[in-house]
Amino acid sequence: MKNYNFIVLILVFALVLNACNTKKQPSIASDSSTTENPYFGQKPPGLIPEVFAPGIVSINGRNESNISFSPDLDEVYFTVNKKDEEVSIYFSKLKGNKWTPTKRANFTNGRKKEELYPFVSVDGKRIYFTALDSIFSDEKIWYVNRLDDSWSDAIQLDSPLNDDLVFYINQAKNGDLFYTNLSKKWKMYYALHKNGKFPEVQEVEIEFGHHGFISPSQDYLLVYARSRENEQRKDVDIYVCFKEKDGTWTKPISFGNEVNTSLNEGCPSISPDGKYLFFTRAENEGGLSNLYWVSTEIIDTLRPVEL
Repeated sequence: MKNYNFIVLILVFALVLNACNTKKQPSIASDSSTTENPYFGQKPPGLIPEVFAPGIVSINGRNESNISFSPDLDEVYFTVNKKDEEVSIYFSKLKGNKWTPTKRANFTNGRKKEELYPFVSVDGKRIYFTALDSIFSDEKIWYVNRLDDSWSDAIQLDSPLNDDLVFYINQAKNGDLFYTNLSKKWKMYYALHKNGKFPEVQEVEIEFGHHGFISPSQDYLLVYARSRENEQRKDVDIYVCFKEKDGTWTKPISFGNEVNTSLNEGCPSISPDGKYLFFTRAENEGGLSNLYWVSTEIIDTLRPVEL
């Protein structure tokens, strides 16, 4: 599918960001950079979001979203949408103290037209991702297993979760899979992990939100949705739901003005070391998106004191 704009996939009937050429943050390196570790040699951010790896991961003239690192932080996978090309997963690996040039993964080897939303499993032995041929018709969860220095052929996940149209999958420490169910009005669901299988799915009982990312211990859930702070606004923002002592979820709490601007923010994820929140942000109204990162200390500032 050409020129696919995933940042507002969830608002296709009301909100569509046009992929257009626009200026982005100045580059610090080229796409073939071999910047030293960790995190491509960048100075870690504080409570103010910054563009992640401009010129290396965040490249001029395209959309990037949904980044996932291996547990050892020596591999990175993320979604890329270039104009007039299919949506693809790109990756880079840390070899010695240098990152390899980013390139396309092509896990399904052409069996599916588009691959997006990768997530490296908590043990690093599998990558889950979404694959499809046509938007809103066949989105399913696939995976590849780690071999010695490569990945297996792609396999469609054998689980009831794939009975529906689903995407944006990630995993808690206990193995449970969290994802967005497109067939169920864009609601959050999870599949219970039992002996290496995922035989049962349940809805996550939150007030609103999708493209959810679960924390390792399942004590909070990041989601995004249309801004609720002002009825006149049409952008999408990131929220966090905290788990109560009785197992229910708090109402979604906005990240505030430092993260949620008048532009579109979405596709949240947390680094395996738990230190950084990653998300995508449009560079201007209707513009292309970059990946941003910010310290996860910002999440703690939103946690209700009674929890």
